[in-house]
Amino acid sequence: MMDSTAYLKRFHAFPVEELYLQDLAKLQSLHMQHVPFENLDVIRKKPIYLNLETIFDKIVNHKRGGYCYELNGLFHWLLQDLGFDAKLISATVLKPDGTAAKKDTHAAILVELDTPYLIDVGFGDSTVSPIPLGGERHADHSGTYRIEELEDGFYQLIRQENGDEGDERILYRFNTDEKKLADFHEGCVFNQVSSESTFTHDDLATRATEDGRITLSGDVLIRTEDGGKKKRSLSPEEKVKVLKEEFGLELEV
Repeated sequence: MMDSTAYLKRFHAFPVEELYLQDLAKLQSLHMQHVPFENLDVIRKKPIYLNLETIFDKIVNHKRGGYCYELNGLFHWLLQDLGFDAKLISATVLKPDGTAAKKDTHAAILVELDTPYLIDVGFGDSTVSPIPLGGERHADHSGTYRIEELEDGFYQLIRQENGDEGDERILYRFNTDEKKLADFHEGCVFNQVSSESTFTHDDLATRATEDGRITLSGDVLIRTEDGGKKKRSLSPEEKVKVLKEEFGLELEV
């Protein structure tokens, strides 16, 4: 049985009494700190199904993380259950070289408050705050974010790193058409089996921290704080320990 109180407890949050931006922002930040973005099931060829009850059991009861369909799919359910005007949307991710990945294979959320906000708890290293579609800039530990409206009814999420002097990068493009979780079936299968997917090659687990981010990529642990990164290679035994202690994931490597 899906229970919003148990889900909130999973990421150290409490039910919101008012549907304000600051409440939404707190929920997003806490979720990204305590529920990791991870692909461990993909690497171990354990199928992922777009069923909310199954996802709830994985994330809440078994204290796992997941990737965009799981994290944003379940968080979208929670926001609606709490009373927010939220809908799922699809997005096309742009690679660092500017080329597009497979179309519409990323799931994100739009929440309507005084203005629409983009919410994304399933993109790994990204903003931990709601970003308004109106173009206002928002800075956090991973960069400065803004959304640019295009002429064709689409929008693009842009990140500028290293303050005002850094280069801007388009992370993904999207429109505001509402999607159902089942609409991402093709993308979910693609990201589990295709060699073109970034998720099928090596273990990945990442979560936000209060002052940055911690990431496990393969057998390398990366800590990002105050814009600087520290990397450390791990032995298989250290990797199991890091998965448990830093991400709460009790899995054999």
